[in-house]
Amino acid sequence: MTTAQVWLAIAGMALITGITRALFLIGGERMILPDRVQRALRYAPAAALVAVVVPDLLSTPDGLSIAFSNHALYASICGLAWFLWRRSMLGTIVVGMIVFTLLRLIA
Repeated sequence: MTTAQVWLAIAGMALITGITRALFLIGGERMILPDRVQRALRYAPAAALVAVVVPDLLSTPDGLSIAFSNHALYASICGLAWFLWRRSMLGTIVVGMIVFTLLRLIA
């Protein structure tokens, strides 16, 4: 990729980002989203978080893996189980780190 192509890609991404964010500002209060869209947008942050976290948990140097050697995956599952049981963020972090450390020491 040439330098000109890199700058063109950056400018294009900046333009697209600016346009998509400005649409809601330009429309102002005249733009009313349907209830169905508003309900769907409530799930956007959780969906974005899952889209970022899950590929990182499943990927290993050898590719995608759900094997026992993927310590981060199983530590995250244990942390999630703790959170669903106790609803404690600090406990979730502690349990996840303990499980991760134990798995690394054992295997």
